[in-house]
Amino acid sequence: MKQVGRWAAVFAAGLCMSLSAQAQIPIGQTSGFTGPVAAGVKEVADGAKLYIDAINAQGGVNGQKIELIQLDDKFDPKLAAENARTLITEKNVSALFLSRGTPHTQAILPLLEQYKVPLIAPSTGAMALHKPVNPWVFNVRATYQREAERAVQHLSLIGIERIGVIHVEDSFGADMLEGAKKGFAAVAKNPVFVEKYDRAKWDFTKIAPLVASSDVQAVLFIGSGNAVADGVDAIRKAGSRAQIVTFSNNASGGFVKSLKENARGVIVTQVFPYERSLAAPIVKEAHDYAVAKGLEGVTPAMLEGYAAAKVLVVALKRAGPNPTRAKIRDALDSMGKVDIGGLDVSFSPTDHTGLEFVDLSIIGQDGKFRR
Repeated sequence: MKQVGRWAAVFAAGLCMSLSAQAQIPIGQTSGFTGPVAAGVKEVADGAKLYIDAINAQGGVNGQKIELIQLDDKFDPKLAAENARTLITEKNVSALFLSRGTPHTQAILPLLEQYKVPLIAPSTGAMALHKPVNPWVFNVRATYQREAERAVQHLSLIGIERIGVIHVEDSFGADMLEGAKKGFAAVAKNPVFVEKYDRAKWDFTKIAPLVASSDVQAVLFIGSGNAVADGVDAIRKAGSRAQIVTFSNNASGGFVKSLKENARGVIVTQVFPYERSLAAPIVKEAHDYAVAKGLEGVTPAMLEGYAAAKVLVVALKRAGPNPTRAKIRDALDSMGKVDIGGLDVSFSPTDHTGLEFVDLSIIGQDGKFRR
């Protein structure tokens, strides 16, 4: 009987170890894996997986592996909210992660408050997610307004006087327009024109001839993915050679491909270090993991996802075993300055803007971003 008892104890211990090894931390992501921003979303998600896969291969966080549960919202705000509810109430995720789009993320906000779920690293720089501070939203990137402001100031600095603005008609477009206005005010200029287009059914048949006839030197193009690519094509076909400037939500290799022959010379703002500068620790680390998976390296969009995953893992480690939603939120709120590879990310109860880094790049003849 003693022998049987001893074997039972050994079996039970082994079973507990097996269950512990299999335990997972569910993290939910709703994003536009199909639709107009699919290329960029895939690259951001691939970047996040580089780090999550590496952590899981090392045994996970506190003995638990991260399970990233992804749902496609087709870049539809209503579906984004439905997916978030499913992830929270049915999949019982510990946190939401890397949502994409301003109106899409805003549609999720009521659920965060209702179910007390943190959202880590939304892939949007909307000011509404920064100020006032939402206790459940933790941003790991600079604001869109800062990007737009910097872009206008840069154009003025290099002697460009006549600048037009085209923006998508939604909360994202309105937010970036506010940043552009700050930039214009700072250099004592006014935009030559401000035109808007529909987010779901864009049509540039009237806007493109206006751009050509206005003889602007540059156009700030505020929008996402395929819409911007189609708009740039229409502008070029209308005869305008104006400098095109767009923003970090389009900082992906997929976006460059969508521009086709119009890619060269387009300026794209960036919110992370140069993805080919291996002197930056976060870039070198991400690059090495990418190469180990058979990739050439990382894109700016992949780097955003990678940085987001690093912050997620820091929060999970600090939340300890059994990282509940509340523990993760508290871990983030007390996250002082944390070095994620040459970049210091910090949060506090009164500041949920993790980083303020902004730079500009230009698409070269080889289809790569250059700075």
